[in-house]
Amino acid sequence: MREKERRGKEAKSYRKTTEMAHRETNGSKLFITVLCMVAACSAVPINDLLDRASQRSDMLHSLSTTLTKDLSNHVPPVGWTMMPRPPLCHTSSLQTPNDKEQALQLSESDLMSLARSLLQAWQDPLVDLSNSANSLLHPSQSSISNKIRELQEHSKSLGDGLDILSGKMGPAAQAISSLPYRGSNDIGEDNISKLTNFHFLLSCFRRDSHKIDSFLKVLRCRAAKVQPEMC
Repeated sequence: MREKERRGKEAKSYRKTTEMAHRETNGSKLFITVLCMVAACSAVPINDLLDRASQRSDMLHSLSTTLTKDLSNHVPPVGWTMMPRPPLCHTSSLQTPNDKEQALQLSESDLMSLARSLLQAWQDPLVDLSNSANSLLHPSQSSISNKIRELQEHSKSLGDGLDILSGKMGPAAQAISSLPYRGSNDIGEDNISKLTNFHFLLSCFRRDSHKIDSFLKVLRCRAAKVQPEMC
């Protein structure tokens, strides 16, 4: 009986040791994978990184524009009267260039800082949009929900890329302005208010994604030494 208990304890101890080793191995593999990705990106020329970032931001803006148009057709007239104005977007307090001419006057570090600040400010709002899309009464609800998830994925990918780029550009480019978002998971009690608030929030994102895309295109032009009027 004692021999049986001893063997049982040894087997249990072996399983525990094996599980710990397995977890440590998986953790090490994950760490090494992330490290290799960072090292690989760090070895890529900054021009190529800016090309990739610009392509990603272009996709982000294009997708948000398509989504906004899809929703516009189903917002009732009363919804348009209820909809907040663009100055009420939670990122409106950030001072950004109004046009390309003003953007061309900013330094590379300032442009990168603005792009990263805007992108980071949308992490929580995109989660709210994703949660709300699941219960949105809209003929294309499933498609909208999938596209919102795509926005989140593209935004995350672009953010990771800009983190690497800003690290190459220095401390000023790594500075991020805090833009508090005071939203909630529930963007409306009835379908009209949900559609209206959903459309407004998405419109704000489309506006900011256009700014991010514009800033990155200016940075890409400068890195490629293209004449300003060609940007």
